[in-house]
Amino acid sequence: MTTTTLAVLVPLLPFLGAVAGLLLGRTAPGFVRPLAVLPPLGALALAVTVAVRQGSGQAVSAATELTPTGSVPIELALYIDGFAALVAVLVGLVATCVQIYSTGYLRDDPRYPSYAALVSLFTSAMLLVVYSGDLMVLLVGWEIMGICSYFLVGHYWETPEARAASIKAFLVTKLGDVPFLIGLFALATDAGSFRITKILGTVASGGLDHPTLIALLLLAGVAGKSAQFPLHTWLPDAMAGPTPVSALIHAATMVAAGVYFVARLLPVFAASAAALVVLAVMAAVTMTGSALAALAQDDIKRVLAYSTIGQLGYMTGALAVGDRGAAVFHLISHGAFKALLFLGAGVIIHAAGTNSLAAMSRMRNLRARVPDAFWTMTVALLALAAIPPFSGFFSKEAVLGAAEHVATGHTEGVPGAAGWIVLVSGLVTALLTAAYAMRLWLLTFRGHGAEAPDHGRQPLSMNAVLWVLAVPSVVLGLGIGPLPDWFDGHDLTPTLTTSVLATGVALVGAITTYGAWRHTSAMAVHFPIGVVAAYPDADGGMVEAEAIASHAPAYGDVASAHDPADPGRLLLGPLHRHAAVGFHLDAVYAALFVRPVQAGAALVRFLDREVVDTYVRGAATLPRWLGEAVRRAQTGNVQTYVSALLAGTVVLTVAVLLVATAGA
Repeated sequence: MTTTTLAVLVPLLPFLGAVAGLLLGRTAPGFVRPLAVLPPLGALALAVTVAVRQGSGQAVSAATELTPTGSVPIELALYIDGFAALVAVLVGLVATCVQIYSTGYLRDDPRYPSYAALVSLFTSAMLLVVYSGDLMVLLVGWEIMGICSYFLVGHYWETPEARAASIKAFLVTKLGDVPFLIGLFALATDAGSFRITKILGTVASGGLDHPTLIALLLLAGVAGKSAQFPLHTWLPDAMAGPTPVSALIHAATMVAAGVYFVARLLPVFAASAAALVVLAVMAAVTMTGSALAALAQDDIKRVLAYSTIGQLGYMTGALAVGDRGAAVFHLISHGAFKALLFLGAGVIIHAAGTNSLAAMSRMRNLRARVPDAFWTMTVALLALAAIPPFSGFFSKEAVLGAAEHVATGHTEGVPGAAGWIVLVSGLVTALLTAAYAMRLWLLTFRGHGAEAPDHGRQPLSMNAVLWVLAVPSVVLGLGIGPLPDWFDGHDLTPTLTTSVLATGVALVGAITTYGAWRHTSAMAVHFPIGVVAAYPDADGGMVEAEAIASHAPAYGDVASAHDPADPGRLLLGPLHRHAAVGFHLDAVYAALFVRPVQAGAALVRFLDREVVDTYVRGAATLPRWLGEAVRRAQTGNVQTYVSALLAGTVVLTVAVLLVATAGA
């Protein structure tokens, strides 16, 4: 079987699995779990085969025209280079792990069949984006992911938080998609084609007429889909969905699509120095702001959500300095350890019965209840903090090394300002990342107080995938030698300067947080949490839904109370209350957009009811009055009719006489 045929089957298998799952979910429920797991597993095997065959060789390119569309044709095209091959393997791996994990995590959920089908469709859409060689076909996968995210984030639709989060995610990403679509049409108009290879050829020959405008329009869509400032606010709220969905969105789909799109079309953005500087500023604000916000969050999933936003900032920062190899390397590395962090968090939430770090910090021996999650999340947090020799160290230092080369003038064609912006913000974020990673680990696994609740061991399907994802989190960086074969021969070895500097600041951040925790723990007064023992067994997904909706169902005032052992408050000081609410960006959007739109809608409703409806009702009232008058005249009395006839005759006679007299 040819590589092209195998590549076509990679996104097709999950799509067929989604269709079959929807059709058989009610009539044959026994097939739901196999149909959920086997298609992404088959797609993973085929993606690995395609990657091995492609290797460092010539990119796989094939196309067939779908239908004549005029001057700019739309083609069903494949374009698979080393980047696409590796990202497809990541998507297949994470999707398979998520589906296996979900068989245990949502085993009692009555909506599991539709959930599993949507996850498969989500996976298929992302694989279509990765392998597509035509921008219009890519856009199809891009939009399907947005629709799937709406349903998956709103899976627990019984809770108002899930409903609001799904609507917010859909609207914010669609807000970015409007200029994105305009940018795609402008790009295709300049290049005369939607084919990526032809567009890149046009860029190489200097054929783009408006590179800055096109790049900025496309960046709006990327900011929405990849949760970059200022369109990042939907991602923390999307934690209202099931934890496996969070893992899928954050690690391999949706948010990774924007970064991958820029990496695929990097020459388009590099054609405009202004666009690269804008991208660098966007990355800097995103990574530093989200790291500060993560240090102040109490919800374990919101900490990880803001962490994802910051790591995506590293990826866009690498693209801003023109190094797509470093960006995709960090995308792959981050995908492995972030999926592990979210799935591990799901195990902890089921064991603790809450998302609240404040509540977990008052639980003794929680790590003994979840040993698999403890050890694997420790590995993932070390990778997140970029501590050698874990994978995050190599990929993050590749980003900082690329920024250093640009800042010091060793890379041509990229503004030096972009390099300095990314380098400085990247080092600051490395300090903050290690700080919030250490804070999360301490509050989760080093709590003091009452004994942690015992809900029994988690299902094997949940614990097994944690160890599967721990492997690339440990060894991916150690395999840096053969990786350049898939990265256009680009050397990804970290530079000595940035390695020492970034590791140093990361250690400073971790040690400072540990010291702050020791200081606050010594003064903390831990509240009793005996109510935990009465909390229902965490067997079904609805336990998490209740914990997400409010910490109160499990812990009452204890979970919402100020945690004196939280080192984040000490480290951030007066900035803490602002960082905890995302620096009030949602409030700003509410004032600038939400309330004016609601006021406009209220005005339209008033005009419709009080003005338009008044005319409509008036038009019907006059005929009704006339009809009422005529109806009253129809009494059925012959004498009345004769009297009326005579009266009418007299009136007409008098009228005729008056007219005749006036004429004489």
